[in-house]
Amino acid sequence: MDDAITDYAARATPELIAGYDALSPEQIYASVLDLFPDKPARIVDVAAGTGRDAAWLARQGHRVLAVEPVREFREAGAVLHGDQVEWLDDRLPELAEVARRGPFDLVVLCAVWHHLDSADRARAVQSLARITAPGGQLILSLRHEPGPLGPHAYPAPPDEAIDLACAAGFDLIRQTEAPAVHPLSRASGVHWTWLAFARTAG
Repeated sequence: MDDAITDYAARATPELIAGYDALSPEQIYASVLDLFPDKPARIVDVAAGTGRDAAWLARQGHRVLAVEPVREFREAGAVLHGDQVEWLDDRLPELAEVARRGPFDLVVLCAVWHHLDSADRARAVQSLARITAPGGQLILSLRHEPGPLGPHAYPAPPDEAIDLACAAGFDLIRQTEAPAVHPLSRASGVHWTWLAFARTAG
């Protein structure tokens, strides 16, 4: 994960940042949009990037913590989205600082799981369980591509993520497939598996 963070920091150009922020959260989360809280909730966006999704959720009345280890993204997000969200420098798999702020009603990980290897995923799921309130939800996207994987990326089989989450006290409530929203990714055949889990109450 550290190598991926270093790589993103080196590539955090104004053009890349603008491209990320231009994508529509409504399109990205279309497969799970109906599962998002309809009343104000505490939400954490893990690996929030430029804060695009966090700010979108905050505009709906939620209290959102945007967690991003890449300083360049945090600084750009603060400029782009002002004080709509609270920012935190923390990282997977431990999320030690996030744990001190939790628990949260909804935990979101969009486009980050493929940067964790199997050992870090097992540790990350335990961290995610600790920060998700009983009865809360975890929403996770898994990237798949037809050709060779990009740098600092690993295959993200859905069964692995489901088994890890269920062993950590989550129940699977949705599994669905969706094409990439970014035009270049979609043209190259990238697609996503969306998984939604509910944290066992009690």
